[in-house]
Amino acid sequence: MPYTSRYGRRPNEYASKSSHGYIIKDPDVQAFLSSCDMPRQASDVQISKDRCVPFSHPDNNPIKVIIAVDGGYNEVAVRTEFPSATICFFQLGAIIFSVEDLETMDEQPFIDPADMARLNNIQRFKLTLPVRNITLSKETTLTASVRHAMFDFFCAKHDGSSLIETLKWFIFSEYDQPISEWMLSSCPLCEQSNVPLNRDKMSPNYNFKCDSCGGDILLTDVFRLHEAIDNELGAGGILGYVTTTVEQMILVYLIHLILKTKPSLLGQTLFVKDGPLAFFGQTANMHKPMRRLVNFLFDRHKLYMAGLEKSGAFVEHADEIRELLDNGSMLLIDNDYLYKYILPGKADPSNPYGRTTYYGNKLIFKTSSGDMYVASLPTSTVLSHPNASDFPNLQVVLSNLEKLRCDMYDNSLVPIALANKLVSLANHPSSRILQKFAIGTMSK
Repeated sequence: MPYTSRYGRRPNEYASKSSHGYIIKDPDVQAFLSSCDMPRQASDVQISKDRCVPFSHPDNNPIKVIIAVDGGYNEVAVRTEFPSATICFFQLGAIIFSVEDLETMDEQPFIDPADMARLNNIQRFKLTLPVRNITLSKETTLTASVRHAMFDFFCAKHDGSSLIETLKWFIFSEYDQPISEWMLSSCPLCEQSNVPLNRDKMSPNYNFKCDSCGGDILLTDVFRLHEAIDNELGAGGILGYVTTTVEQMILVYLIHLILKTKPSLLGQTLFVKDGPLAFFGQTANMHKPMRRLVNFLFDRHKLYMAGLEKSGAFVEHADEIRELLDNGSMLLIDNDYLYKYILPGKADPSNPYGRTTYYGNKLIFKTSSGDMYVASLPTSTVLSHPNASDFPNLQVVLSNLEKLRCDMYDNSLVPIALANKLVSLANHPSSRILQKFAIGTMSK
């Protein structure tokens, strides 16, 4: 790394203009590049007929309510001079509206503001986390501060219930046959590995005692975020994981609420998530209890759910093969196709894509009007070569997603566009406003 001028009295040191020659002439580098493979271009794609199947609209649409979940975050600097300090604001929301309202608006030549207000019915969740060189006044480290901030957020009441109640219900499978123990990979205090969290030994405050150090383990430590936080370098690496995890915990919270109050409503509700149905990074272990819940809902109730992607390799590939798919058809993505045309690597039948992160499988579908979507739908098990029959309620889900077409953006859907508009935090002016707000509040 070159030197930079800190005081303006000496020049910056710039990188060499000729050192690249040593890399180009190196035989080991040349051999390495010759051994690399890349996915094929769209012009080389050949779609098997058994992978591309039509989808049809069901005679009777059971979906009456649509719930979409999205979230965003903005990291702001509350002190720029050394030692710099940053904090992160999250805003996540669940937007809820009826299919009838949407269909009524579609038939009208003009949109009434009152009708639009009904589509803007959203429940917001706000979370603030320290990221670098900030601790809570009652904590001694950044790691402890993040842990307790997450825990307090989950314990906050929303309409008489909390996310922490749902997390306990979710982790210990209390909806069916409860499991007695969850194995935590490491204690956030003493770093002891494989710490058992016994359901019967959990305190009324959702705490456990570590068998090794006797310290308090919080129920939210099951997300393992503490493993990716460095007290010196900060918690910047967990921000994306926090967003996707809380988004999906909001989905679980709403499912929990429906099952407690009116289970029949579950068979009339479509859940739409912005992004794939998966947990990533430190939180990837959450895909296991999520798949248990999905299988329970498939067996005992109805589950209509989809994750929609707006960017990434799959979305770019879908756009490239647009002309190869017929309108009103879907392409079921299997391991062979995925590693041949989308991602680099070799297909391994014993190692399906997303085996340790996803609780569903991906597909690309082209609507009757020609819009392209990449969706992941829940499945009962991880699959290398999914068939249409492996996706319960497939036709109903795709039919309703097609109804949600939005002309505001390319290949967009109404609930995702609305949810993003209502909870996302822009770099300008939101970032600057939040920065001033944080600095002013923390300095008091």
